[in-house]
Amino acid sequence: MEKILIVEDDEKIARVLQLELEFAEYDVTLAYTGKQGIQAFQDNSFDLILLDVMLPELNGLEVLRRIRTKDNSIKVIMLTARDALMDKVGGLDSGANDYVTKPFEIEELLARIRAHLKMLHADTEEDDDILVHRHISVDTKSREVYMDDTIVSTTPKEYEMLVYFLENKNQALEREQIIKHVWQFDYQGDTNVVDVYVRHLRKKLDKNKPSIIDSVRGYGYMIKD
Repeated sequence: MEKILIVEDDEKIARVLQLELEFAEYDVTLAYTGKQGIQAFQDNSFDLILLDVMLPELNGLEVLRRIRTKDNSIKVIMLTARDALMDKVGGLDSGANDYVTKPFEIEELLARIRAHLKMLHADTEEDDDILVHRHISVDTKSREVYMDDTIVSTTPKEYEMLVYFLENKNQALEREQIIKHVWQFDYQGDTNVVDVYVRHLRKKLDKNKPSIIDSVRGYGYMIKD
């Protein structure tokens, strides 16, 4: 079930939106102030946010700016009673995906929500082929590794090891696990081979930047956010 956050200080409007969206089979969370909206965003994972501009504590544009520093993929539709051009421009420039002026027809809003969620899922399916960490990205379809915008040449085993690290971010991987995954049981040598390949990857990928691969003393390695 897709999850939607409504940040709206008018309780009546918020409740009507909640009922309509729940009837349309969305999982809905309500927040009535800018600070509540930020807290809800930090505590949960949402697919789309309906965000009022005129909010107490923090206005909607400031809430949006803070959200965009953490997440550029979530869809945000701004809601406001104000129809001034500069308000719309300000919202879109701050990272809003769409802008709806009150009063609005609920069917129009639902149609926009469906359209943005459809685009979100299309983007997600496309992004599933790309693994990204800091200045490194890996296209798993083409098996190409990039450092910023420059392609990096890797051997097949270096590539498999890097992808394994990226697919298991924030998880310490012991050397035996890494060998089992990368060499598919056919390697019978010393586990220090993992250290050799990690050194190769660091040399190719770090380039005067902090290493993306962290050592876990006496255990193995990991990539962490």
